[in-house]
Amino acid sequence: MGCGTSVATETQGKRVERDETVQMPSPALTMKAAVLIQRWYRRYMARLEMRRRYTWNIFQSIEYAGEQDQLQLSSFFSFMLDSVTQLNGNGPDLISQLLDPVVDPWLDREICYNLIPVPESYSGPRLSFPLSVSDTNALLTAFKEQQTLHARYLLQLLYETKKLLKQMPNITHLSTSYTKEITICGDLHGRLDDLLLIFYKNGLPSAETPYVFNGDFVDRGKKSVEVVVLLFAYLLLYPDNMHLNRGNHEDYIMNLRYGFTKEVMQKYKTHGREILQLFQDVFSLLPVATVIDGKVLIVHGGISDQTDLDFLSSIERHKVKSALRFPRRSLEQLDIGQSYRLTKRLRSTDGSRPSSSRSHSKNQITPKQRKRRCGLSRQDSVTSTSSSSSSSSSSSSLCSPRTPSCLSPRPCSSSPNVPYSINVLQVPFLDSLTSVPLPSPPQNEQEWKQIVDVLWSDPKTQEGCSPNTFRGGGCYFGPDVTQRLLLQHGLQLLIRSHECKQEGYELCHGGQVITIFSASNYYEEGSNRGAYIKLGRELVPRFYQYQVSRTTRKLTLTQRVRAAEGSALRSLKEKVFAHRSELMTGFQEYDRNYTGTVSVSEWALVLESVLRLDLPWRTLRPHLARLAADASVEYMSCFEDMGPGIPLPQVTPNLAETLFRYRTDIEIIFNIIDKDHSGLISIEEFRHTWRLFSAHLGVAIDDSAIDDLARSIDFNKDGSIDFNEFLDAFRVVHKLDSKDPHLSEKIGRKKYS
Repeated sequence: MGCGTSVATETQGKRVERDETVQMPSPALTMKAAVLIQRWYRRYMARLEMRRRYTWNIFQSIEYAGEQDQLQLSSFFSFMLDSVTQLNGNGPDLISQLLDPVVDPWLDREICYNLIPVPESYSGPRLSFPLSVSDTNALLTAFKEQQTLHARYLLQLLYETKKLLKQMPNITHLSTSYTKEITICGDLHGRLDDLLLIFYKNGLPSAETPYVFNGDFVDRGKKSVEVVVLLFAYLLLYPDNMHLNRGNHEDYIMNLRYGFTKEVMQKYKTHGREILQLFQDVFSLLPVATVIDGKVLIVHGGISDQTDLDFLSSIERHKVKSALRFPRRSLEQLDIGQSYRLTKRLRSTDGSRPSSSRSHSKNQITPKQRKRRCGLSRQDSVTSTSSSSSSSSSSSSLCSPRTPSCLSPRPCSSSPNVPYSINVLQVPFLDSLTSVPLPSPPQNEQEWKQIVDVLWSDPKTQEGCSPNTFRGGGCYFGPDVTQRLLLQHGLQLLIRSHECKQEGYELCHGGQVITIFSASNYYEEGSNRGAYIKLGRELVPRFYQYQVSRTTRKLTLTQRVRAAEGSALRSLKEKVFAHRSELMTGFQEYDRNYTGTVSVSEWALVLESVLRLDLPWRTLRPHLARLAADASVEYMSCFEDMGPGIPLPQVTPNLAETLFRYRTDIEIIFNIIDKDHSGLISIEEFRHTWRLFSAHLGVAIDDSAIDDLARSIDFNKDGSIDFNEFLDAFRVVHKLDSKDPHLSEKIGRKKYS
């Protein structure tokens, strides 16, 4: 013991001597180190914020570009229905079956759902009407356990919802005098986990916990059926405390592109078409606005300088089955005689075919640019008369893809900040343009326009009202438009949804407009929070945020940004690859000496002129292309990381690129033709698909080439084509992923560390 104690004492003495020789750093040196660390941290966070912002811009730009494409396709459908008859020559036109479906008399009978047997083996919820709390609890439990509601109960639920909605006004008026608070939720987009989390945090709908769900319940997410079933069930259970507004995705044409139609047909293979037809009716009957205490207006999209709540409350909303289905109105109503026939000839030769060369002049634009500009210059025109569907207001528009630029209403003012009225239509007549007074729009067009504006519009910081060129429909409304409408109707606040926000909500127009979005992780895991609002009697909004995730909590901020950034860049690279020929033409116009390089500014200019995504291309350049030794861009490197899915030797490169670019449009047309959604179509139906597709894009495709292609992909020679396999061949494959799934992650880690 003694020896041990003496050794310890000796060691402690040496440690004290060593500590005395160590000098403490001076305060100045300590402060300098702290400043350096702080400066590094601030730069690091600034770079991270920059990456987060351009990632968000990429996601949003590509999303809105897809909506423009959908508006173009539906505009084409409307034009074909109004102007062309019997595309296939036999029986009802395929397009008319989609846009003007014949109501099945079987669905009009109240007992239609009773004719569907429920097998004993069915283990899901069995509903009894009128619904009780035990029924809604059974639905909650079943959906948490991944069960599907039987078609018999779903049809009855939809039928009862339809009966209830028929009795409701266009604008629902609520009062906080009967409850402490009203909860307002934004877009859900088929995210069942978000809905369940809201119910968990805020309480299930009841007389004590009333809700307003502000549209876009379906599409994009994989649980749209479950989400909308729960909302309709609680609407039936608590009709005075559960309120639903219509969104722009409560629209059967939008559902074709964004997944709801496909989800219903996959989950209900036998009665899917009847269910979709009832959903179409129910969606058209949803109220379009809610007013709380006469002071707070809730609409899905927004307003325009033409929005009139009194007029909006008087229209027959059920007639607008789709906001994308333009009201019929022919040019012959304008009494311009021969100019109409001339217009049709111009339309057929309006440069709608893709050209082999591209010019940067204003008079020569590519087919994709024409789609982006909706056939008309946005500064010069707002509406399109080729689809007989334009609105008379300057503030609202839906794109039409084949309108000659010479057939366009001319605004009285060229200023984008000043609302203008259209009073003259410039039409071609013989060798000159003739001005024809534009008649006031029919009642159905005025009603349609009111619906489009409240479902599709977005706020902007600038004054005035202008066409929403980014989405292609509705308008941008400024703070003056908001102020005018609020004063006109004695309101003090506008709550809307329609736009994903990183924090789940956003205030603008001096706090008079609030955007609320309730689908968290909308673009990518960790990309955004969801939120909801609670309004009490004082009408002061309180915001509640959340984020549904099983993995995000374990990730650092840098890892979350990296994951979202990687996903956004993948989508952007696919967009670049799908426009390869147009981009190459643009690059080569600047590369006269065939060096394979252009300047950074020229590279960015070509990308924006072709893709029209309004992105910070110079900032994104390191992720998309390499620099040469002289600091110019090697433009071929833009396409190195991507390639086609399954190469088909029968497909020419130009046709393959067209398929890459318009893959979604082809799939929509195919889904119209594939009535039983089996995924198989005959060779004749394949030809019909191509006729519609080529007519939509103005692409000249030889019938014999299509026949050869159809026969070559009929692998088992049974006369049917697996269209899903065919489309899978025309998707962009990232080469790094196909070679080594871990390599891309390592490169990303190295690049951003």
